[in-house]
Amino acid sequence: MLSRFATAAAVVLLAGALPGAWPVRGEEPQPAPAIVTVSGTVEAAAAAVYPALVNISAVSRQFSEGRVLRFPSAGSGVVVTPQGHVLTNFHVAGHTTRLRCTLTDGRVLDADVIVHDPLTDLSVLKLRLPPGAEPLTAAPLAEGATLSVGDPVMALGNPFALSSSVTLGIVSNPRRVFTDFSGSELSDVELDGGETTGWFTQWIQHDALILPGNSGGPLVDLEGRVVGINELGGGGIGFAIPARVAAEVLRRTLASGKVERGFLGFSALPVAKLGRSDGALVGSVLPGSAAAKAGLLPGDILLELGGAPVVARFFEQVPELYQRIAEMPVGREVKLAVERGGERRELVATTTLMEPSRGDEVEFRALGLSAEELTGPSALARNLRVRAGVVLTGLRPGQAAATAKPSLQAGDVLLGVGTTKIESLARLDDAIASASAGDLLVEILRGDQRILSVVRVPEKRPGRWGGELPKAWLGAQSQVLTPELARALGREGQKGFRITEVYPWTEAEKAGLEVGDLVIGIDEERFEASRVQDNDDLRRAVEEREIGGKAELVVLRDGAERRLPLQLEARPAESGDTRRYRQEEFEFTVREVTFLDRVEQRWPRDADGALVFEVTSGGWAHMAGLRLGDLIVSIDGQEVKDVAGFEARVRQIVEERPAVVRVFVRRGASTHFVFLEPEWTEKEKS
Repeated sequence: MLSRFATAAAVVLLAGALPGAWPVRGEEPQPAPAIVTVSGTVEAAAAAVYPALVNISAVSRQFSEGRVLRFPSAGSGVVVTPQGHVLTNFHVAGHTTRLRCTLTDGRVLDADVIVHDPLTDLSVLKLRLPPGAEPLTAAPLAEGATLSVGDPVMALGNPFALSSSVTLGIVSNPRRVFTDFSGSELSDVELDGGETTGWFTQWIQHDALILPGNSGGPLVDLEGRVVGINELGGGGIGFAIPARVAAEVLRRTLASGKVERGFLGFSALPVAKLGRSDGALVGSVLPGSAAAKAGLLPGDILLELGGAPVVARFFEQVPELYQRIAEMPVGREVKLAVERGGERRELVATTTLMEPSRGDEVEFRALGLSAEELTGPSALARNLRVRAGVVLTGLRPGQAAATAKPSLQAGDVLLGVGTTKIESLARLDDAIASASAGDLLVEILRGDQRILSVVRVPEKRPGRWGGELPKAWLGAQSQVLTPELARALGREGQKGFRITEVYPWTEAEKAGLEVGDLVIGIDEERFEASRVQDNDDLRRAVEEREIGGKAELVVLRDGAERRLPLQLEARPAESGDTRRYRQEEFEFTVREVTFLDRVEQRWPRDADGALVFEVTSGGWAHMAGLRLGDLIVSIDGQEVKDVAGFEARVRQIVEERPAVVRVFVRRGASTHFVFLEPEWTEKEKS
């Protein structure tokens, strides 16, 4: 893709992919380059595909500060059916408002999008052929082509919007996958707009020159066959999507006009480091997914899928497993054979529909904001409690949304506007369209807080909310009941605080305190809070009382005043107050997991372990891919309950000197395995 941001975008995109291009231990060995006998010439091979080459001009868009920005861009494509279907990259056609294609015979035709498939970075377009037009010359996809290291290939395309360019190179690796720097997990390639690709792809790595504008063009062998769709390149290295992947997307598009994939909801890791040659290690299982309902667990070895053996010894084989699942019809029962604790077990799962990683994004000019519809994967990536709705992506300075009280922020989830519950972009559009001038009550979810804000045009006074954790602790957060908020709630003149969050497992929750309660007093003291600077009044009132003492909160709920007796508890320990331990051999530090760690990460109350607090760059833990915030749950299958247990376990590890140490961690909403592979010195081994 070529745009006014082309150079920067190409560098960023390539930078995201390059770590996986470096050799990593455990990578599947590639066959030695063979001496290639070339049949045909470069000229003949290029001529075979040249009539199907397409120069794509587009008007692309991106969002910034709550508004849409449009800019010209360009890319390449290839005609793949006589009826005018064109294959190109999603990052060429995905975020566009107009697509215009120039054929090699000089014709300029508009194109419509038939399918976008960011998971493979492919889009299928359909040229608007005039009535009675002759069928186009198409370039069939050679999905059965087998490429070897050293095979000559050509990249056809339109670099820098210069039409009809051909570059020549050789295949460097026909089955490239990208991993993180440590080689511990597959890495997605991030596309413009935040989508990711790479789950199903073993890229063709080659050195035919790829420049901005070449994206989406065909990769051709010297027999004149399209063996791939070029995706990205730079610095003498290029990558293409194999023809077999593109052919499957095209086949589904032509059959149903959409690309739907089966999904089970687990991640897989190769088993070479476990000393196995068969199966795949289950790294994580998505809560509520088909795999979870079937009983699949992290640490299981998946032996068979649908009765066929699973072999994922190396990372290059993991996309093949995901592709097998994706090709299964949605709603089909599939048998899983797993090994758990040395025993074979049979499970049955029912495939579900794989959701897109990102939802649509739209600008709402009336309020000066942009918003994106949530999908399951995007909600999980943001670690949100909700799995559907609308999230703010930007606010236009000086406009209504940007001057809301309390202020709105990018990342807030819109729960309601006025009396309308917001579950989709369409519902938000309806709510804004029907809103009358003046104050508009908006409910948002920020973290775990359900906050009410008042959007008023042209009101521009800022607001803020919140509370701190004092010595004696209420176990809840609140916002000041400002005059604007009180009026919007129909309680004009009322002073106090509105409860925005009640922490789980607390005395406040036991007492029945609820989000939305208006706290107007404590014991016989009535609150006079009505200004943002009164934020701390509730905290101070609680702090003045004794830990373990009794108190009564005076609250308004459903228009009625009531008293909630509760016992004041001590504030939970903060991270700075917890025990820490530095592991010198692997060079990382852990600390105890706190109450707020569990709440913020959506972990259960009994989630125990040792939380990674610091990882030294270049140490063994860093090389293995251990991350800040990882909660170490077990080491080599032995449970870790706390820092003391972690310290005892690693002391045992240091004494045993194993070649590989398997660490199982909670990582945000998921789980993961990290493999530490220290090189023990001879002195240590003895």
